[in-house]
Amino acid sequence: MEILSSLENQNPTLYGKCCDRSVSADDEDDSVADLFDEREVFDLIRHIRDPEHPLSLEELHVVEVKGIMIDNVKNEVKVNFTPTIPHCSMALLIGLSIRVQLLRSLPARFKVSVVVSPNSHRSEADINKQLADKERVAAALENVNLIKVINDCIMPELTG
Repeated sequence: MEILSSLENQNPTLYGKCCDRSVSADDEDDSVADLFDEREVFDLIRHIRDPEHPLSLEELHVVEVKGIMIDNVKNEVKVNFTPTIPHCSMALLIGLSIRVQLLRSLPARFKVSVVVSPNSHRSEADINKQLADKERVAAALENVNLIKVINDCIMPELTG
C-alpha cells in the first residue's frame, strides 16, 4: 500500500466532505422515539478509510447518503457503495469494512446488507454474493490478518 506504483487508482477524484449533522432538542430528549435515518448510518461509515489511500470513503464518494436505505419497521439497513474504478480489487475489503462497522455500531435488531452499486464494478455479482453470505463473512473475520486490515480502515485515527 505504501508504494504508489502498486496502486490501482493512483489519482482518485476527491470530493468535499458534508458538514456535521446538527443536533436538535428532540435528539437529546430520551422521551422521544429516535428512529435511525440514512444520515445517521452515513455518519457511522463516512470516515472509514480506503484501503489504498489515506482518504475516507466519503471523500472518494464510495459511500453517499443517497446510497443508504433504512426500514425501521422491518429493521433493515442497506448500503450501496461505489468503488472508485470498475476493476477495483479492494471492493470486497471495502464492503467488509462497511459491514463490520455497521454490525459493531447498530443495534443487533438490524439486518445489514452491503452491496456494490449497480453497474459500478466488473465483479459486482460475485462481490455481492460474498458480502451476503454470513458464513463467508464470518470466516473472513476469523482471519487475523484480514481483521487487522479492516480495523485499520475502520479506526484509522487509532491505528495509523
